[in-house]
Amino acid sequence: MTYKGKKVFVVMPAFNAEKTLEKTFLDLPGGMFDSVILVDDASADKTVQVAERLRLTVVKHDKNRGYGGNQKTCYQTALKMGADIMVMVHPDHQYDPKFIPELIEPIVNGEYSAVFGSRLAVRKNALAGGMPKWKFIFNIILTRIGNFFLGTALTEFHSGFRAYGKEVFKQIDIERNSDNFVFDTQIIVQLTDKKIAIKEIPITTRYFKEASQIGLGPSIVYGLGILYNIFLYKLKLKKF
Repeated sequence: MTYKGKKVFVVMPAFNAEKTLEKTFLDLPGGMFDSVILVDDASADKTVQVAERLRLTVVKHDKNRGYGGNQKTCYQTALKMGADIMVMVHPDHQYDPKFIPELIEPIVNGEYSAVFGSRLAVRKNALAGGMPKWKFIFNIILTRIGNFFLGTALTEFHSGFRAYGKEVFKQIDIERNSDNFVFDTQIIVQLTDKKIAIKEIPITTRYFKEASQIGLGPSIVYGLGILYNIFLYKLKLKKF
């Protein structure tokens, strides 16, 4: 099955997603994708069993590789299976899969090869969805800094709801990226370096107990990692 002649794969980087995986899967729009790949990052719960019951393609890490390392396996697996378009959907049910058609349409039409869902394109949506105010302010500040130094005009640097055309991975080397959360920002730097335009669409999200969230302390470390990578790139100390 293809969507408008393109093989669309949903990839799910998973860690302890037993309670939310099925809800996320059932919300995926029908007729839009060829396969769903779940990469389990050594979960301590029954994420793998739920995924197998749902008949997803499951790849298991024996050891936890981190969010970035998980994504590397997601995209490598999808490309090996012949994907033309890859949509990353977190299985914690925070990002709403109903936006997948809007997310992939610019790629299907050949207008863009990278499309991000932005929680901050319409800022009231983020707060209405329950985003903590400190996280809301933190995201805005880091995004402004990133835009200033990279010359971009993104409304959000930190979205985990993204779609890529396969050609992106012929132009950037994700294996050089971190295995941690800063992976997402490094991809933005790589896309900017290769002059690959990023399209954003406004999305809504939901924040609740079972949804994955980074606490204040790890968020500060994450933010410093973002600034460090951006400065390295601007100072030409790291090649992307």
